[in-house]
Amino acid sequence: MKNPKLKYNLWFCVGILCVLNTVVCLVLLANNFASYNNIQRILLFIGACTVFLLKPIDRIMKDWKLSAEYDEFGMKKKQSRFDFTKDEQRQIDMNQTANMERIIGKSTLKSITKQGSKNPEKDLNELIGLAPVKDKVNEMVARMKFERTDLKKKGSNNALSGRHMVFYGSPGTGKTTVARIITGFLYKYGYIKENKVIEVDGNFLKAGSLGDTTIKTKVLIRQAYGGVLFIDEAYSLGESEFGEQAIATLIKEMEDNRDKFIIILAGYTKNMKELIKTNPGFASRIKEYISFPDYDETEMRQIFLYMAGQQNFAIDQDTYDVFDVRMSKERPLMTFGNARTVRSILDEAIDLHALNYINKKIDASNKFKLMPCDIKPTPKEIF
Repeated sequence: MKNPKLKYNLWFCVGILCVLNTVVCLVLLANNFASYNNIQRILLFIGACTVFLLKPIDRIMKDWKLSAEYDEFGMKKKQSRFDFTKDEQRQIDMNQTANMERIIGKSTLKSITKQGSKNPEKDLNELIGLAPVKDKVNEMVARMKFERTDLKKKGSNNALSGRHMVFYGSPGTGKTTVARIITGFLYKYGYIKENKVIEVDGNFLKAGSLGDTTIKTKVLIRQAYGGVLFIDEAYSLGESEFGEQAIATLIKEMEDNRDKFIIILAGYTKNMKELIKTNPGFASRIKEYISFPDYDETEMRQIFLYMAGQQNFAIDQDTYDVFDVRMSKERPLMTFGNARTVRSILDEAIDLHALNYINKKIDASNKFKLMPCDIKPTPKEIF
């Protein structure tokens, strides 16, 4: 029975009948019990049992009344069927808000909420390498521009609704950066209401129980309403029972509220293929798949120069040769992370540069220039 009000009224009538039946039985009991026939005795037994059922029936009626007006977060539904007093509403909202904050705190929600690109065209053009990624994003932007006039005429923004995406590739290839750029484009052309992206990883969605995992996932999705939800290392969702529960919740929300948010799943190529393959619900709802290639040698140099510039360092020309040797030894390692590896080498080089400068191996004129002696030609040993 889908109508909660009808359920409530039905149980109310049953309760009244039970009370009347009890009264009748009490009247009968006042007379001679031994003279009753079997039917009268059965009725008397039913009436006696009814006394014990009144309280559970009342509790069921109240539960249905609550579920008819409030969702699992304790928030009032848009189409309420029963009215509560203001004090009752306030108390329920306070209790459920406290439950939500128990699972995800306000400070955590604030820290994972990032702003999309304010100037997505500029940021896209300034990306180093990633030619196929730029081509795909420009293709999507072209569609946004093409449909923008038509959207204004029709007063709808459903053209890109449900256009969820998958980013796959090696670590350190700019997936998070591109997610913010795409968010900026979606906002600029009116496909999302806020220029925001919620950034988490797959493990973040898991909670201490299946029920809390569902609530946590829904809270994140609600936080992403009007924007983008970016889940890095999304393949980790398929590694536990809690993750599977989060997947089920995501898939349902991707369909039921596809016009309210866009989700981007990201991760390593092999792992993401396995995630999509083992969860057909994702495959049927994801429209865009973007492959992120590794950076080549020239692009690695450009990234190294860019990152050094952010630290106010220049790079001696001969330093690039040592950098190339180091990168050639880093690539085969399992720990290789493209731009992440470049940043790690840069941090290591600056540390060694400071030591070389203090020991007067580098003169004052090169105080802020990375020299060949600042880069170790072999990867550092982790263990």
